[in-house]
Amino acid sequence: MKFETTVSSKGQVTVPIEIRKRLGVKGGDRLRFVVKEGDVVLRPARSDANPFEKFIGALSPGGQPDGTAVAWVRSMRDQNEDD
Repeated sequence: MKFETTVSSKGQVTVPIEIRKRLGVKGGDRLRFVVKEGDVVLRPARSDANPFEKFIGALSPGGQPDGTAVAWVRSMRDQNEDD
């Protein structure tokens, strides 16, 4: 597949829809240009950080304060039955 676009006087280009779909990007997303062995590769600019890292340690090792998710669900069901 080959796609062409024109560079505007401001250095802007329109990324063809087929390429945006393949990259999984939409308006407002950032792109990264990587020069590799004389070629330029276009990639989505993704953060290297794990977005879930801030939640590490939020729960006990078993998942709930008493150590089991099953016990937690049972306690929630018991509370609902009392209502």
